[in-house]
Amino acid sequence: MSMPGFTMNLPGQRARGGNPTAGLIAVILLALAGLSAALGASTENYALFGLAALLALIGVLVPASLKMANHWERAVVLRLGRLQSVSGPGLFVIVPVIDQVVYWLDQRIQTTEFNAEQALSKDTVPVDVDAVVFWQIHDPERAALEITDYRSAISRVAQTSLREMVGSSLLSTLLSDRKHGDEMLREEIGRKTAEWGVTAISVEIRDIGVPDALQDAMSREAQAQREAAARIHLGQAELAVAEKFVEAAEIYARSPAALQLRAMNIIYETTKERGATILMPTAMVDAMNPGGLLGLTQAAMSAQAKPGTPAAEASVVNQPARRSVARAAVNAAKRKTKR
Repeated sequence: MSMPGFTMNLPGQRARGGNPTAGLIAVILLALAGLSAALGASTENYALFGLAALLALIGVLVPASLKMANHWERAVVLRLGRLQSVSGPGLFVIVPVIDQVVYWLDQRIQTTEFNAEQALSKDTVPVDVDAVVFWQIHDPERAALEITDYRSAISRVAQTSLREMVGSSLLSTLLSDRKHGDEMLREEIGRKTAEWGVTAISVEIRDIGVPDALQDAMSREAQAQREAAARIHLGQAELAVAEKFVEAAEIYARSPAALQLRAMNIIYETTKERGATILMPTAMVDAMNPGGLLGLTQAAMSAQAKPGTPAAEASVVNQPARRSVARAAVNAAKRKTKR
């Protein structure tokens, strides 16, 4: 049982230390009382004895009447069992014996960790969930008068709300949408604690544990889904390649010269590496028909030139020479291939 004028240490509340300011004032008053008593004894002045007694009494009562609350604290003061005031921050005075400070409330944001072990989800899967709630006292009067131990009550309410949330949610939802679960818990806990003067600022689910056997099954399911998706993507890629090949075949069928150019480009690409030796059959060289390709090119150039112009006449005159050059190039390619 606490003495009047001193702090009561109730469940959920921390013990309050002394007030240095009140202690200093008490020491000064007691020193003045001693000095007055000494002067009264030397001068045989009884008034000084009375002053010394008064100063000593005030010095004794100052620590019990002068209190100080920090900036984040509030003090709940009762007078003869009734609520007198919620004082603080800073210095405040109470009447000794009549008034008493029963609560020192911390209004800073605080945290409470809670969990739910082996809680069954909506699809009857046992899970272990760890979470933390951030809360703050917004009404010190209600927090002091409406509930005995608000810290313990917040922990119990958080655990109960967590089990309710897990029981009404599917395991897949808990794992994939934690933000939604956090918001549901914050609203539920805040609704229950608002009557006590406590605000639930936020709730964060830190970890969700599932049985090992279920983890293996989920891993195999995810792997199978990824393999199925990979096969689908591969099939789509094969379809796209086949469509492009069909388009290219149609273009090559309409233009043999384009097919020959493509074949020559393939040969060039394969012989770019130094030291590479390519054995090419004669039939393949004949199929590419470089002389015919050169003739087609020259014919196109001649068709572009206007008849009667010097460029056209030069093209007609030089056709036999160009054909002989093309034949010589083909023969040289054949000899090189045979070697």
